[in-house]
Amino acid sequence: MMLHTKPPYLRLSGLEPLVVRPETNFVNVGERTNVTGSKKFARLIRDGNYEEALSVARQQVENGAQILDVNMDDALLDGEKAMTTFLNLLQAEPDIAKIPVMIDSSKFSIIEAGLKCVQGKCIVNSISMKEGEEKFIEQAITCKNYGASVIVMAFDEKGQADTKQRKVDICLRAYDILTGIGFDPQDIIFDLNIFAIATGIEEHNNYAVDFIEATKEIKEKLPLTKISGGVSNISFSFRGNETVREAMHSVFLLYAIKAGMDMGIVNAGQMIVYDEIEPRLRELCEDVILNKNPEATDQLLAYADTVKAKGKVEVKNEVWRSDDVEKRLSHALVNGITDFIDVDTEEARRRFSKPLEVIEGPLMDGMNIVGDLFGSGKMFLPQVVKSARVMKKAVAYLLPFIEEEKLNNPVKDEKGVAKILLATVKGDVHDIGKNIVGVVLGCNGYDIIDLGVMVPADKILQTAKQLNVDVIGLSGLITPSLDEMVHIAKEMTRQKFTIPLLIGGATTSRMHTAVRISPEYNNGVMHVLDASRSVTAVSSLLNPDQKNEILDKTKKDYDKLRQDFGNKKSAK
Repeated sequence: MMLHTKPPYLRLSGLEPLVVRPETNFVNVGERTNVTGSKKFARLIRDGNYEEALSVARQQVENGAQILDVNMDDALLDGEKAMTTFLNLLQAEPDIAKIPVMIDSSKFSIIEAGLKCVQGKCIVNSISMKEGEEKFIEQAITCKNYGASVIVMAFDEKGQADTKQRKVDICLRAYDILTGIGFDPQDIIFDLNIFAIATGIEEHNNYAVDFIEATKEIKEKLPLTKISGGVSNISFSFRGNETVREAMHSVFLLYAIKAGMDMGIVNAGQMIVYDEIEPRLRELCEDVILNKNPEATDQLLAYADTVKAKGKVEVKNEVWRSDDVEKRLSHALVNGITDFIDVDTEEARRRFSKPLEVIEGPLMDGMNIVGDLFGSGKMFLPQVVKSARVMKKAVAYLLPFIEEEKLNNPVKDEKGVAKILLATVKGDVHDIGKNIVGVVLGCNGYDIIDLGVMVPADKILQTAKQLNVDVIGLSGLITPSLDEMVHIAKEMTRQKFTIPLLIGGATTSRMHTAVRISPEYNNGVMHVLDASRSVTAVSSLLNPDQKNEILDKTKKDYDKLRQDFGNKKSAK
């Protein structure tokens, strides 16, 4: 089996194979046999229902996947045992085992467990230079000894490569190291980091272009290597709107494949043919992906709302202006309208006894609605960022009045603006999500101290003491980060911290926070689902009237989750 021999067609749906141009010999990597990418697959593995889990793999093959990505990275799973069990069963199924396996994990011990099971040549996803060259070489040699190809993530000691030049530089450096220890260029696959675009944050607008241009340059300089990526990341901003997401994937792939992208992790059964995308949607997706104009995100958002409304045309009017001021402020936040925010904020300020009560009352109520809508898939990430900017404008209007009140009452509120310390934990270089949280919290008037990525526990806690911060927020995307968060919680207990600890990131969960982190620190641990929820969580924890109530409720919830988890485990 040769990984660099590709089929002459790209199967874009679960129906018939579609003949495409010769240059688009793109390899689909099935993403559903991944506990972090499929809720159904994760549930089956946690329940030990491996037979049905195999049917998910079989369905991926039938839908056109040409490689199976298998990932068992779940903090509440024995990853090595799950990977071994599943791969051993998979190898006994000829209709599934006929395609190569991609062993996917952020823990190298799980990768090695998988390597012991797989017949023939497989792909390891992934290794990187985030912990330096020595560790990188050691893991690469292990993969080579098993005869595997490797995916190299475009990370180094400084973090994720987000610009074209950083992507190219890291890949050239990794290539020299790998070929120097005997790797064939055909066995090297670079993952150039596909990040979400159309987030509402200007710095993110060129991410797709950077990926496409870096792909082109690397293929020119290293023609025998392969380029891969997780395609669904590009559309994360529109989570909940599959029509827009599928169109974005198709448009992105058209340009990425032309540039030289060889393979990608996609749901092969949910791809849409480029020519079959509704023309206006296709045009808007191209504007966003190729960063053609600064209004592209807003225009795609407006279109997404029409798709969501299933053809209902919403006539915009100013009827909401006749509502009372609390409802007007909520409406402005939810819809990202800044036109009247100063006038409405002033009216609310005159109605309340203190300017701070406007923030803690109607403005926070509006942000709660934003969080609920985003959590239910009825609102998208760029809209959350727009809402945060409306909040920023309202807070900026109120700040002079808050400062004036402090001068008149120097004893009260002498501490000043609340400080939030954010950090991606040691061993993890992902920070896009953390940066969005920082923007949203910053827009809500908090002082954000961002320590960056790969931050060791002692630096986090030492900085928290020195700057006298009010909340610590930990972020992480990979499973080993969860163990580091447990360690930090233990250290906070040992060092007698009393401030709340917020946990966030793609691999984190309420269950893991309840079972593993919360028992290690008794002064408030809370899992925050996403950026839109961070405002509510921080506001509640910093409000003396709400703090005890929210902590007691969270503790009861986590105690119940822990109990349920323990009962489930003993039942097994």
